[in-house]
Amino acid sequence: MSRIDESRPFLPLGLAVLTVSDTRAMADDRSGDTLVERLTAAGHRLAARAICRDERADIAAQLRAWVADPGIDVILSTGGTGLTGRDVTVEAHRDVYEKEIEAFGTVFTMVSMQKIGTSAVQSRATGGVAGGTYLFALPGSPGACRDAWDEILRWQLDFRHRPCNFAEILPRLDEHLRRK
Repeated sequence: MSRIDESRPFLPLGLAVLTVSDTRAMADDRSGDTLVERLTAAGHRLAARAICRDERADIAAQLRAWVADPGIDVILSTGGTGLTGRDVTVEAHRDVYEKEIEAFGTVFTMVSMQKIGTSAVQSRATGGVAGGTYLFALPGSPGACRDAWDEILRWQLDFRHRPCNFAEILPRLDEHLRRK
């Protein structure tokens, strides 16, 4: 069961939001707006935001640039996680990951099943780690972004969440790079 330990301090993280779309612009990026609204309402900082076309190399390049930015702790992408030929966000994420968080996709599917039933099988939401940064690829609908944030990410990115959370192990994600 999830709970917030009020005796622990809230630690704001720097999050970047990447919308993957051949057709969206900032003016009509409802999914990106949904993520920005939720992460800032939770007390986190929007460190960067961009829109990228559905091109695997371009998506991976943007992810790598943000992984290299010390002000970005978490990257949330939205769009391109489906099954069509232009849906290459998952492949781009996996090009960047050092480690995949396999359970993220599973838990996202469980959450989605409650909302959209068996249509949840069409999503390939994924999560991983690279260069001490968390990366999550979410579907491109505002509803899916709400579900991922409200049911999973807001808890796992909150240092106060018990029994454990992603935020508390963030400083250790790249410890293998510091070993001699």
